[in-house]
Amino acid sequence: MTPSPMNRPSIRTAPAQSRRARPLQSLALFGAIIAALPVACTAQAPTTPIAPPPAATPAAPLVAGLPDFTNLVQRVGPAVVNISAEVTPKRERATARGGMPDEDQIPEFFRRFFGPDGIPGGPGGPGQQGPRQPRGGGRSIGSGFLISQDGYVLTNHHVVDGADTVTVKLTDRREFKAKVIGSDEQSDVALLKIEARGLPFLRAAAAGQTKAGQWVVAIGSPFGLDHSVTAGIVSAVGRSNPYADQRYVPFIQTDVAINQGNSGGPLLNTSGEVVGINSQIFSNSGGYMGVSFAIPIDVAMNSAEQLRASGKVSRGQLGVVVQVLDSKGAQALGLPDSNGALVNQVLPGGPADKAGIQLGDVIRTVNGTQIRESSDLPPLIGNMAPGSKAKVGLFRDGKTIEINVAVSELDTDAAAGLAGDPSARPGEKAVPRANGNPLNLIAQDVDAAARQRLGLKPGEGVVVRDPGDAAGDAGVRPGDVILSVGRSQVGNVAALDRALAGVKPGQTVMLLVRRGATTQFIAVEAGEDK
Repeated sequence: MTPSPMNRPSIRTAPAQSRRARPLQSLALFGAIIAALPVACTAQAPTTPIAPPPAATPAAPLVAGLPDFTNLVQRVGPAVVNISAEVTPKRERATARGGMPDEDQIPEFFRRFFGPDGIPGGPGGPGQQGPRQPRGGGRSIGSGFLISQDGYVLTNHHVVDGADTVTVKLTDRREFKAKVIGSDEQSDVALLKIEARGLPFLRAAAAGQTKAGQWVVAIGSPFGLDHSVTAGIVSAVGRSNPYADQRYVPFIQTDVAINQGNSGGPLLNTSGEVVGINSQIFSNSGGYMGVSFAIPIDVAMNSAEQLRASGKVSRGQLGVVVQVLDSKGAQALGLPDSNGALVNQVLPGGPADKAGIQLGDVIRTVNGTQIRESSDLPPLIGNMAPGSKAKVGLFRDGKTIEINVAVSELDTDAAAGLAGDPSARPGEKAVPRANGNPLNLIAQDVDAAARQRLGLKPGEGVVVRDPGDAAGDAGVRPGDVILSVGRSQVGNVAALDRALAGVKPGQTVMLLVRRGATTQFIAVEAGEDK
């Protein structure tokens, strides 16, 4: 027999005749069946719980020494905000992506983060592509944090860039329309203001205290998921960004999970102090891959103070262009190591020129701070106030000297002019000739018309026709302009041959080469005689 639901016992129906003879007994039997049903339904229920009840107090941890960020998050979390920026139809086309290259042009690009709605055509939500925004406008979502009780908020420039309406949402669900006090693209910092008082706020950590290996915590709104907490360690400090013009920001690199919508949120130390503003990731996929970058809080606060005072950020400059110094270059210059920034251009009339810094100098220190790589110099000088003094330690001709330089305000147009004309090409009328030099490098003089197109002064530079094996292996190309050999300027082929005449086999020589908009020294090792 097939069991009935709830395992009820089978009940036989009494003959009709018996039911008519004993109606009261039938009624009693029916009542007894009804009364027995609950008993039958619960007859197999367990008499004891399937598992012990939860402990009244938490059990002692079995693993000791691991960080617990609960208190930190509870303390600082209320000062972290969500930011939504609306872009109107007319401005949306001009501001989308802020003129940055397409992602398919730079596979490993420092991704800027926009939230679920993103800029038009951006991701629609976690793990999926959303519909394209109408061409009538767009919205970006990011994070930020309060830095004062009266409503000043720090976030990223790229979160609010071009926005017509910015909304700040607090942890208590209150929303405020924010005023953009100022925004600086170079540092990627924006300062906002909301009209409120008595707000929780975060304090900045002391400059220079962040070290590789320290624990850090990020709080933000990845994919619009408000107040998400992630943690990791500092991987490195003083990182440069090779894919964006942010040479004045020495980024903090971490392995903290950062995704779209985290932009502008705080990076905190274990004391709950802000050490940086989460800004970028390095990724092949567009998502987190273990390498995240934050703007140091001292850089951000410097920008914020200037934005509040004047609406713009001023930076210091020396008036030089520097490059990486490799081991071959260090050997050629007689340096014991490759620390420092090699000067390959000096702005005429600029602070460095007036102070006596020369082409080919290696800047090793600024105000006692060691310059390990060329990328260390721009943020160090850029964060100095125009008019301040810098004591620059140089290596020149085998000697270490110090020069005092009065830092001036960065002139972006003049700095760009140092690079020359990127579209210039050598003149076809220049007459080539064979060279007699140990590098077997063949160059040609430049006629007046080509010199003007190249942006060369009279008596400045020769064009490479055939770099030869040694210079070619080092990276010199046909069409490059050689400006000097070491400190000896070259204005014609004869001067080039004279400057190279004393180079011996195996010796390394420095050629100052201009290619398009870039000027740099290239270390060339002379080959052995054959």
